[in-house]
Amino acid sequence: MKKNLLAVALLAIGYFVPAQNVLVNVNPGGTFYVGENALVYNGGGVQTKGNGIYDIHGNMMIVGGTNDVFRTQNAAGTGPKTDGGNIILRLNNPANHSSPTAPSTYGQLYINGLPQTGGITAVVDKEYRTAKHGTYQQIALPFFNKTISSLSGSASTIGTLGKTFTNVRYSKNEVLTWNNTTVVSDNLSVASVTPKSTTYYMLGSKDLDTGTPPASMPANYPAPAGSVYTLRGVPFANGVQEPLQNAGAGVSFGPQGTYNNSYGEKYNTYTEDQFDYALNPSDPFSVPTFGRNMYQFGNPYLTNLDLGMIGLVETGAVTDNNNITSIQGVRYDPGSVVTISGGGTKSVGAKIVTYTPANTPVGDVGVMIKPMQTFVIKLKNNNATLPTPADRLFSFDNLRRFKYTPRPSGTSYGVNNKAGSSVKQLGVIGLNENGEELARTYFVVYPDATSGHTSQSNTQTILGSTDQMGTFEEDAVAGGVDTNFANLYWLYINEANETDFFGKAVSMNLYGNDIKSLKFELRENAELLDDGASEMSTGIGFYYKTPAGQKTEIAQNQIIPVSGDQYNLYYGKSATVLGTDGNVKISRTRVVYNGYINNFVVRFDPQWQKADISVYDMSGKLILSEANVLADKDYVINLSKSNSAYVVTAVSEKGEKVSAKIIR
Repeated sequence: MKKNLLAVALLAIGYFVPAQNVLVNVNPGGTFYVGENALVYNGGGVQTKGNGIYDIHGNMMIVGGTNDVFRTQNAAGTGPKTDGGNIILRLNNPANHSSPTAPSTYGQLYINGLPQTGGITAVVDKEYRTAKHGTYQQIALPFFNKTISSLSGSASTIGTLGKTFTNVRYSKNEVLTWNNTTVVSDNLSVASVTPKSTTYYMLGSKDLDTGTPPASMPANYPAPAGSVYTLRGVPFANGVQEPLQNAGAGVSFGPQGTYNNSYGEKYNTYTEDQFDYALNPSDPFSVPTFGRNMYQFGNPYLTNLDLGMIGLVETGAVTDNNNITSIQGVRYDPGSVVTISGGGTKSVGAKIVTYTPANTPVGDVGVMIKPMQTFVIKLKNNNATLPTPADRLFSFDNLRRFKYTPRPSGTSYGVNNKAGSSVKQLGVIGLNENGEELARTYFVVYPDATSGHTSQSNTQTILGSTDQMGTFEEDAVAGGVDTNFANLYWLYINEANETDFFGKAVSMNLYGNDIKSLKFELRENAELLDDGASEMSTGIGFYYKTPAGQKTEIAQNQIIPVSGDQYNLYYGKSATVLGTDGNVKISRTRVVYNGYINNFVVRFDPQWQKADISVYDMSGKLILSEANVLADKDYVINLSKSNSAYVVTAVSEKGEKVSAKIIR
């Protein structure tokens, strides 16, 4: 069928080089079909007329000069056609849009050399379907001067998201944009046009589920392969750069983040920094870099972005034009965005990459940012090195990539195509009974890594209390859990020194009953080992110990059934049996400070049903006691604010006990 479509298309397409600098034209009634994984190159201008169509399931390149044009014209070719339906970037097999093993491929469009004004006027339709992000959808809108209100409309109207957006803040119908300088999400009037190509948007998700778009389409629209939204607009030209300077530099968050932003919202109700939180978990806002030097962007292009080498000095003849020496981490795929008390929002389950001192990425490496996807870059400092392009001027053009995997190290840049010591990484992925991913965690070792807790920046990042799997800060000397920090935080990415922590245990815990199997992923310097391989270049591998006590070497892509909720992870197999080698199931109940109410609260493990709460002063006198407290919400510890120290103890209905010291 595709062959027939292409044959029909060729009969209706005229190839010519006229004075208006159009190389390829699709006339009314014609269809130019670009198949999945195919590449079509146009070395000049492109246009459609009337209902002529570019049906793009694969990749299309338009490379021209300042006099070339990319446009959609009326049937007579005398003026623009702006109602869409002519250049369609398809989402192939939309039902698999969020599959971890075989996600959908999609049509991509690369434009280079054409001027934005006058040269690019074509309206492009981009099919869109992705997992719902919770209360606010994190999205990029790669369309030039697109009116925000055009996103509003009924579910059956092409080009809309099936709801009405307003200017009412907190209604979850508003459109927000992130301001890197002021560290706040600003309201964007629906009467506005898209501010710039790299804007990070947050769309209120009331009555919007981007994971289940409407199935119906207008009769005159080329039918998609499945249920999708279709957004449309004029694409951006190349030449996109962003300075990485002064994010949050002039903002005063206040003690514990209790100051208000310009909208009267307390910073501690929404400010997130998984990279610096563990440096001082009891008061992260006291860390000078917490919440600062973070740059949130949307993908400005209708191609993937490959962030795999943005922190490295590349060896290829042509590079991505980035060498961000101060990079600390990248956050992408925001997971679920939840609204908390005070109206603020937090992200749960985001994917994170951090970097070693030699800028080797660890964690969710191989970062590919899809069209219309967002991401965050975290830098270690705000050193004023502008206008040095490689470090503080982030260049997007040579990040564009059609493929869905990162460009191999040492390969010169092309849209279609190890520094420092070796970094060894074990990824553990928790799967449900259907083989779908529920959670993941990472154990990373390298020569310069730090074992145990540190107040210095490193590759570690934290998890939230609702995450289902993670590791705990290790005792740097003996291995096992460092009980000084077990009730303060647990880890998504956990680093240890490959020499001094050889053969010692990192404790991994599973919570809940939904994880039925574990899948292992092995990487060295961010590159996957071959299937079935187990040893790194050192001849040493990673191991796990089951709840039954059996220590087994891990192989790439190995999947094992879950036989308990506590495992140990090791780099190397030591002949010494340490007393701390056994696992300890750590509760996720925490005593934390809630800046919005200016009080400490007990935040309960989701597995707890009820709890007995006791508060003692430092002499051991009982100050407060309450039994059978329901654990379905935070318990507020009402104490006088007298600069006194207390010990808070919470005991679950099953006898699980958590204690913490606080100062009021």
